This record gives sequence, C-alpha cells and structure tokens, in this order.
Amino acid sequence: MGAFNRAESRVRRKKRVRKKVKGTPERPRLCVFRSLKHIYAQIIDDTTSTTLVEASSVSKGIKEKIGNEGCNKKGAAIVGKEIAERALKKGIKKVVFDRNGFLYHGRVKALSEAAREVGLEF
Repeated sequence: MGAFNRAESRVRRKKRVRKKVKGTPERPRLCVFRSLKHIYAQIIDDTTSTTLVEASSVSKGIKEKIGNEGCNKKGAAIVGKEIAERALKKGIKKVVFDRNGFLYHGRVKALSEAAREVGLEF
C-alpha cells in the first residue's frame, strides 16, 4: 500500500466515471477540468474523438471578462455560461456531464449550474 496521493485518487475516480459516461453525436460529453488557477470545459463527441466546443478561463474572449477571478466560483460561472452559449450556437442542447473525477462541489458545481441556466440540458 503506497502513500495517499490526491492526483492518483482523482484518476481512479475518473476511470470509474468514464466507464459509464460516453459522449455520442446526439448527446456529447461536457468534460470539466480544474487546476489550481484555471478551469477548462470541453464538449466532446467520443465516437469521433473530436472536441466540438471549448471554453476556459484562459480563452481570449473570456479572460478579459474574468480578470483575476479565474480561480474562483465567479470565474467558473462565467466559463459555464460561455460554454453553454457556444454549444447552443452549434446546435448542441443536450449533453452528458463528466466531472472528470472531481467532486461535484465548488467551482465544478458553479460551472454546471451556470451552463444549465443558459439552456444546456443535462
């Protein structure tokens, strides 16, 4: 038994979640990744392994809106609204949510709730 490693635990949870969560052309996967300073969201079609839409706290248009709030709930909510708006422009209304091994709490929750407010269904 090795020492407790937070990153390895997240990867284990991620693998467990990804067994069940698959993105299809009708319902692509909304994948969220959070680092200490930023948050990233992608909408992915797993059948063709392509990213359909992306938004993050380091994207050009979003970085100005967020300012120094890229690492808090307000910044995550802005990214969530932006990913939902971009998805709706491309005709994507329904997605399946992939929390990527992170707990559904804090910034991940703020991003998903903001995306739901704009009109993304999951």
